[in-house]
Amino acid sequence: MRLSGKVVIITGGAKGIGKEISMRFAREGAKVVIICDVDTIAAEQALLEIQEISTDSTFYQMDVTNRQQVFEVVHKIKEKYGRIDILINNAGINSDSFLRRMTEEQWDQVIAVNLKGVFNCAQAVIEFMIQQGKGKIINTTSVVGLFGNIGQTNYAASKFGVIGMTKTWAKELGPKGINVNAIAPGFIMTQMTEKMPQHILDEMQLKTPLRRLGTPADVANAFLYLASDEADYVNGTVLSVDGGLVL
Repeated sequence: MRLSGKVVIITGGAKGIGKEISMRFAREGAKVVIICDVDTIAAEQALLEIQEISTDSTFYQMDVTNRQQVFEVVHKIKEKYGRIDILINNAGINSDSFLRRMTEEQWDQVIAVNLKGVFNCAQAVIEFMIQQGKGKIINTTSVVGLFGNIGQTNYAASKFGVIGMTKTWAKELGPKGINVNAIAPGFIMTQMTEKMPQHILDEMQLKTPLRRLGTPADVANAFLYLASDEADYVNGTVLSVDGGLVL
């Protein structure tokens, strides 16, 4: 019960890695697991499963690119529960294309969700965490943000940007009692990676020293560690969960 009584916000918590994080945190005693997502159908289905474990859990429809909406939702959460202990910035999208073919719309959409969305959500919670004198922000980046990937100019740029923000906020907010870290998943079997060509997935599996692709549970376990009191002296770290892919 490493998160006993904690109030947690998880963006993009309705599917894939986000849902697995939500379920894992609930099993570890989080008082409230709050899923913030644009997909209401998936979120409501996930919530039913989570509420079997953590009955106080709930769902707010939220578009992380809509700054006003983000601040309104966060204020509602603070008013209802009295505090916000952990923010998991997990919402993300991809829209892949080679540089010469990538449209401005593809660029703008990915940067808006993956980069601006992280900025919006972090800025919405920090004043409350500063008042509390403690809090944890964990951002989802990617190994693609560490070494790039063909056809993912927008995605790589957004995830590299998340790493830069993580390290900057760790320096700014550490003195306020707030830990800021990031998780860099490798190739994890989710709905996002299932869209990729099979030969690319096979190639990534062969390049991974553990010779398998990751699961959402592998990543959720890493988020749990950084969210727990056991990681109170971990700050500004990017933890790769990739089976050794970036060695």
